[in-house]
Amino acid sequence: MFSIDSRLIPRRFVAFAHDLLALALCWYGAYWLRFNLDIPEAYPPSASWALLLALCIHAPMYWLFGLYRGIWRYASLMDLRRIILAVGLAALFVAVAVYMLALPLVPRSVLVLHPILLVLSMGGSRFAYRAWKDRSLYGRMMVEGEPVLVLGSGDAAERLIRELAHSPDWAIVGMLTADPSRVGHELHGAKILGVVDELPKWASQLSVRHAIVAMPAASAIERRHAMEVAVQAGLSVLTVPSLDDMLAGKVAISQIRQVQLEDLLGREPVQLDDCGLLSWLGQKVVLVTGAGGSIGSELVRQIAQFKPHQLVLIDISEFALYQIEQEFLRRFPGLLTACVVGDVKDAAFLDRVFARYRPSVVFHAAAYKHVPLMEGENSWQAVRNNVHGSKCLAQVAQRYGVEKMVLISTDKAVNPTNVMGATKRLAERVLCGLQRDGTRFVTVRFGNVLGSNGSVIPKFQEQIARGGPVSVTHPEIIRYFMLIPEAAQLVLQAGLMGQGGEIFVLEMGEPIRIADLARDMIRLSGFSEDEIRIEFTGLRPGEKLYEELLTDSERTLPTPHAKLRVAQAEAAPDEGWQQTLDLWLNAPAPATANELKLQLQELVPEYSPQLEG
Repeated sequence: MFSIDSRLIPRRFVAFAHDLLALALCWYGAYWLRFNLDIPEAYPPSASWALLLALCIHAPMYWLFGLYRGIWRYASLMDLRRIILAVGLAALFVAVAVYMLALPLVPRSVLVLHPILLVLSMGGSRFAYRAWKDRSLYGRMMVEGEPVLVLGSGDAAERLIRELAHSPDWAIVGMLTADPSRVGHELHGAKILGVVDELPKWASQLSVRHAIVAMPAASAIERRHAMEVAVQAGLSVLTVPSLDDMLAGKVAISQIRQVQLEDLLGREPVQLDDCGLLSWLGQKVVLVTGAGGSIGSELVRQIAQFKPHQLVLIDISEFALYQIEQEFLRRFPGLLTACVVGDVKDAAFLDRVFARYRPSVVFHAAAYKHVPLMEGENSWQAVRNNVHGSKCLAQVAQRYGVEKMVLISTDKAVNPTNVMGATKRLAERVLCGLQRDGTRFVTVRFGNVLGSNGSVIPKFQEQIARGGPVSVTHPEIIRYFMLIPEAAQLVLQAGLMGQGGEIFVLEMGEPIRIADLARDMIRLSGFSEDEIRIEFTGLRPGEKLYEELLTDSERTLPTPHAKLRVAQAEAAPDEGWQQTLDLWLNAPAPATANELKLQLQELVPEYSPQLEG
């Protein structure tokens, strides 16, 4: 059983009564036209009897074709199509009935004229009502497309209104601004109705379902706020291209697109020392491990812009390397690139690669990063890959005179509660202990990146595509997030600035509650939380409610770059610690995960293991 909103019933019967009145007027109008505005006296009685027959046939046909499901305020071509079908079929039945019943004095021309007049009357009334409502709501603006509110009142908004003035798809019905002093003004006939925070009120009042955020020159915080207000108001949110793309002539401002999660993150663009990076990386052989991963592949793309002599890409995944190789053949056909399949734990393999290519700079992005997967029976593999692999790479880099090696670390290395974080913290200490004259080791530590392999974003997207539920471990769990290109750019900048032994901490902005992230993704996908619910599953093994970027014994100092701080860590481990580590790494795997965690804690005192029962 389906229910009908009781508020719509009177409107439906008013519309039905209108159509019956139109039917009668058009019936007599057809006679009037047939007899050149002077109907003979013999015809009105028969016309009345025939009208009763037409009413009995037309009335049920109108309901059958759903003429009263739609709202006149939003009359469309689909409504006109229903009217034509209903009137046409009813007119056919009326003609058949007239001849079968042999009703006298019903001219054939009337049977043809009547449906034509009726379609014009019924359709015209609906569209006239919509035009009147549009004009009363939207003022002088001609509304031909979908009504939309523009968020912004600057140059970009002004250009957008000009370019969309004749668009058949969009009709700008008003603007909302971040500058209260502009309220009440107009741009090309579009009135600035209020401030951005009033969007829910105006969207409801004007029956608007779409908003365009036209604020490319505003700060990331202002853009994010505008998008969040629109998303939370339940609107379909679009945005204009970035200011950089428009200035470069790549796109026009009228090429609006759907708002993506990256827009809601609200990160300011990174300012790079291009000259310094060109001097450091230009005409050098640069080696990147984990080059097929999300961070590694973006690092490779960023490095390619600084014209290295050769890029050496190492990854254990053949398919991942194949993908990045094909991309570079298309995007950087003149760049010398070597794609090498191999394992960073294999010292002999690394020795052959370094002997052949003689890299000057190394970026180490290869790691096992999935916290729950590395917590149990895979914990020894996390140690071997993240610690032993980093140590092998660093020692080979020293032997071959590499200028600088940059380790990609994680916020989970801070006061770790899981094996993955503890192994990354141990890798940081390994490089700190190896820091002597020669190769300079630099560590860069940051949080999660949007869309990285194994991250929560692709998982949420898959769950939403399946219709939910979206699984979140805890309602209060928070994480730091940044964009993959931003993280890669800051890694390059930190590598340029590092002199050896530093741990650089990226400015991650404000932490984001994962439950809020899930809600934003559900709304951006066009659903409500009633349609796709969020399910809280509980913290997984080794997982914390929040991540930190510094250990208790560390403090940070500012750097010349606003998004980078440098942590001054404790003293480098002594020779005895290094020997203990070597013995452990070369020993057989511990018998149990608990035994491994306790041994790992001896080498990383700040590690708080979660032992299995």
